[in-house]
Amino acid sequence: MMTSKERMWAALERRVPDRVPATVHQWQPYHLARYMGGRSDIEAFRFIGLDAAITTVPLIPRESGDWRVTCESLPRVNDYDEYLYTISTPEGTLSYRLGKNGQTSWVIEPMVKRPEDIELIRKYMPVPRLDKQKVREVYDELGDDGIVRGFVFGEQGGCWQDACVLAGTQEMIMAAFDMPDWVHRFMRILLDKKLQYIEESLAGSSYDLIETGGGAASSTVISPKMFKEFCLPYDREMHEAIHRVGKKVVYHTCGGMMPILELIVANGCDASETLSPPAVGGDVVPEQVKARIGSKVALIGGLDQFGVLTEGTPELIRETVFDLFAKLGPGGGYIMSPSDHFFDAPVENLMAYAQAARECKY
Repeated sequence: MMTSKERMWAALERRVPDRVPATVHQWQPYHLARYMGGRSDIEAFRFIGLDAAITTVPLIPRESGDWRVTCESLPRVNDYDEYLYTISTPEGTLSYRLGKNGQTSWVIEPMVKRPEDIELIRKYMPVPRLDKQKVREVYDELGDDGIVRGFVFGEQGGCWQDACVLAGTQEMIMAAFDMPDWVHRFMRILLDKKLQYIEESLAGSSYDLIETGGGAASSTVISPKMFKEFCLPYDREMHEAIHRVGKKVVYHTCGGMMPILELIVANGCDASETLSPPAVGGDVVPEQVKARIGSKVALIGGLDQFGVLTEGTPELIRETVFDLFAKLGPGGGYIMSPSDHFFDAPVENLMAYAQAARECKY
């Protein structure tokens, strides 16, 4: 019988494990506090009986007098908190607003509002360092119960997703048509900072898997043509750098994937997630994904985290798990997981998921 770490590594290397590995994509603090009795993410995985995938990114800020960030809590006028961040540089000021509630946070007003703002990012935004010792402590605490995941520095792992957070998704799509040279310059600025972080911080770290990509690269957001021009070359260069420091890459598209499956493979990643079904905003047909790219990259995801894992009966969960295993599991190379975050999944449903997955043996 394999350990969870051995089982997940076998899948990532497209080998056949003893049974299908089953995990969740990042345990959310809201769920841990409300449903899991305040357990840590590692404790929650052990309690439910799933193979752990722990995401941790402890950063050490790099001191810079040329990039000074202040945060102001704004008067509450909605049912969530708002914060204004102001960044002072020698050549100008940037600002952005975030909304936050108990479950998540989101951008209300992006940082990049004028084309020239990206030059302030290029010149003055410091690249923090990873606290490798803290990552090692998580790795040691987890032991054989799973893998440790990380990100590349930035608002998001992929350059396109990062830019969409910094400037706005709609704004980036319009700029791709109106100012393609500016978009490429923005991608290059962000990529250079990510490459610096990879060389300085991911090298020698205890990560098993590094997540890149992002939902804004999904085919339900941009066209395959845009993906090929504005995502693929930058993703490929970043993935090559991650491989040079000895880490595997999972490419995250939490939306449509079917029109870009082969382009995802072309970017050099080792695994593709999240295999989101139509019910959660994706378009995945599991057996087609397996046939088209399952021999080239590992596959992670596929489980509807709302209609099945949160709202479904144990019987529906069991049926769905067996169906996913039948379509995505043959030949190995598959890690079962909810397609993305959940917040209110009952404990008994999570246990039904874990139990059904344990029965999916090779």
